[in-house]
Amino acid sequence: MKKRILSIVLIVALVATLTIGLAIGLTACNPTEEEYVNPDYSNIKVGFIMLHDPANSTYDKNFYNAMEEVRRGLGLSESQVLYRHTIPEGPECTQAADDLVEEGCNIIFADSFGHETYLLESAKKHPNVQFLHATGTQAHTANQKNFHNAFASIYEGRYLAGVAAGLKLKEMGYGEGKDLGDAPLVGYVGAFPYAEVKSGYTSWFLGVRSIFPKATMKVTFTNSWFDIDLEKGAAEKLIAEKCVLISQHADSLGAPQACEAAGVPNVSYNGSTEATGPNTFIISSRIDWAPYLKYAINCVHTGSQIATDWTGTIATGSVQLTAIGDKVFKDKAAVQKQLDEVRDQFVAGTLHVFDTSKFQAYKKDDKGVIIPDQYYDFTKADHDGYKADVDTDAAFTPDTDVISDGYFHESEYRSAPYFDLDIVGITDLGNYSK
Repeated sequence: MKKRILSIVLIVALVATLTIGLAIGLTACNPTEEEYVNPDYSNIKVGFIMLHDPANSTYDKNFYNAMEEVRRGLGLSESQVLYRHTIPEGPECTQAADDLVEEGCNIIFADSFGHETYLLESAKKHPNVQFLHATGTQAHTANQKNFHNAFASIYEGRYLAGVAAGLKLKEMGYGEGKDLGDAPLVGYVGAFPYAEVKSGYTSWFLGVRSIFPKATMKVTFTNSWFDIDLEKGAAEKLIAEKCVLISQHADSLGAPQACEAAGVPNVSYNGSTEATGPNTFIISSRIDWAPYLKYAINCVHTGSQIATDWTGTIATGSVQLTAIGDKVFKDKAAVQKQLDEVRDQFVAGTLHVFDTSKFQAYKKDDKGVIIPDQYYDFTKADHDGYKADVDTDAAFTPDTDVISDGYFHESEYRSAPYFDLDIVGITDLGNYSK
């Protein structure tokens, strides 16, 4: 009788476990805190391909720090993670990946957008190795089971950083009825005019506008992910254009250096630059890659399927803000309280960065050139014909209606950003050159 009761209990437990597993889906291979302490991960060897040297690049350092956090947390030895630095976005990436396979890696991660095509070549040659790529767009259409993309809703973090910038502008004396007026001009140093960068600077600007609805912004591009001189010069150009606060989506310390020298407040990206700009650093948003790396490694460890296209969020711990700079606010606690309140709205799903009632977007012609005085009407059922380029092809053809419920659904149809609208209030100054 006891055996019969025990069998029934075990069956019920098994059904419950399967039900929970199905509800969790692909996240089911995430380890618990206990699993991080004791398991045997000796079957894991990770290869990590980086565009730059993390000693010099805030972008690559952010990945390196996350990987090292996970390595230590899972008890992996240093020999179980092989780093390859300064790997160009070309055939060198394929070769580096092939070499890592030869050295016994069963998970290979590449961190730059331009690595994707070359990493995919290696994935096709090595079907028993899992290939993970950050910021890419091809996994959901490539039909390659061992090739995966990942990104995070960093636009929410940038929006929060924009709120912090707006609060700094208040403290600087901007506001209705104040001498400096209520329409501050801010600046942004971008790497390339890609959707990823455009999504980032637009979300940051909308964060500023949540405090100052009449704020305007000028943007200039360096056409490089990492060039200290170009980024510094671009920031200096924006300061000369009377921009009173600068942010960036580029990987060096060039812009923070220019801001510190000029005494202009700065919002950086991928980590704190307070050591470079102790008097001007406000805050930074960044993607924390540790949750994804833990997830993917545990999937390989347990033989589970890795999601083809994975998007981390604030709720998963994948979107983070640094501590507020020590010298930029009179009352840091009050600023942090406001940021926490906005963050809670994101977690609750009650705040959407790209609320289409909050901005006007220019229409563009067939060549992508803005048509003056013509704007999309997002109240129409077909959203005035606007579609996003989600299933990326060589011609960047718009293919997916991503607007519903009154907002643009960024990073929901694909993890990598596809917001490509040009909104009123932002002036594109084009490429910066020395």
